[in-house]
Amino acid sequence: MEPSEELTGWEATMGLILVSASPEQVIAEMEIGAHHLQPFGAVHGGVLCGLIESAASRGALEVTRSRGQPPPAGLENHTSFIRSARAGRVRVTAIPLTRGRLSQVWEANVRDDGGRLLASGRVRLIAIPSDTAPQD
Repeated sequence: MEPSEELTGWEATMGLILVSASPEQVIAEMEIGAHHLQPFGAVHGGVLCGLIESAASRGALEVTRSRGQPPPAGLENHTSFIRSARAGRVRVTAIPLTRGRLSQVWEANVRDDGGRLLASGRVRLIAIPSDTAPQD
């Protein structure tokens, strides 16, 4: 996937910039803005959790695309918050722990522009076979 691919939905709303995406690794960045902050001035935990889910899901999508499978569906997201951030740029990096035929687990870390770990998480996804995928 080309990093210039236009993002939509939550990712576009958050201002996510996709730096690179492959079945081996996904890197994305975001400039923290006022709309990312909770009332106490720190980045909302849901934003960090969403960054982890977005990067892991993109990586799993790259895997299923390479196999000719339908897009994966998320099953679990376990995110731990390590430290807060109030401004600057954050970067999420996701790598696969396993890329099985049906199940994938990706690990992702969010760091601030000083390289400090803000959040770490794991996302488990499933590749639903096309003959059993829900129909629109």
